[in-house]
Amino acid sequence: MPIPDVVNRMAEIQTLAQQQAVQPAPPLDAGAFSSALSAASAPSLSGAYPTAVSAPLSPLMALAQQSYAAQPYALSGVLGSTYGTQAYAPAAVLGAGGTNGTNALAAAESQIGAAEQPPGSNDGPQLAVYRTAVAGAAPGQPWCATFVSWAAAQAGAPVGDNGSGSASVAGITDWASRNGRLMPASATPSPGDLILFGDRHIGIVESVNADGSLTTVEGNHSSAVSRVQRSPSEATGYVRL
Repeated sequence: MPIPDVVNRMAEIQTLAQQQAVQPAPPLDAGAFSSALSAASAPSLSGAYPTAVSAPLSPLMALAQQSYAAQPYALSGVLGSTYGTQAYAPAAVLGAGGTNGTNALAAAESQIGAAEQPPGSNDGPQLAVYRTAVAGAAPGQPWCATFVSWAAAQAGAPVGDNGSGSASVAGITDWASRNGRLMPASATPSPGDLILFGDRHIGIVESVNADGSLTTVEGNHSSAVSRVQRSPSEATGYVRL
């Protein structure tokens, strides 16, 4: 939702508040709204707003959050990329203050359930969004590597030479090896590390569980972005973002 439309929505809220004898927030124009957003840090998942945003601005911030899925736009560095049509919280919000890996994981987790349309097609509206992170990616290709490339890009830590991403597991592995980011299968991964399954598949480690198993988030698993339980014995290596 563009800022002028948000301001118009705010005017509607003020009118309704007046009708219900509730003290409305002071009127704001588009410039004031934009300036307030520029001064604000990312809102938290709990629904609380940063101290840089005053209480009267909270309804506007809520409207802005609701509009992430409706139209991509930048919130003064909070959003820096084009996002798709599926509602989710961007990594800059979910992983604020985290590492490259945990921020990429936050982006990946936000996509759980996003699926191919139709199933088995290696294509669909949300997959088209993931392909924007990989130079030369095309519909119909296996997309597990494209998905982790997209998640890493949302964290500001793109994979591949010159941050171009990769649609190939082997390509990501080679890039990681040349840049000192490749870890052996015997390593204990951290949340946000990429997990390799040979040259055929790749995902993101979500957690190392008490029983030694791994929980991962993987694109192109059962034609969707899925949370998966894995044995460490399945991994052939890990990549630290």
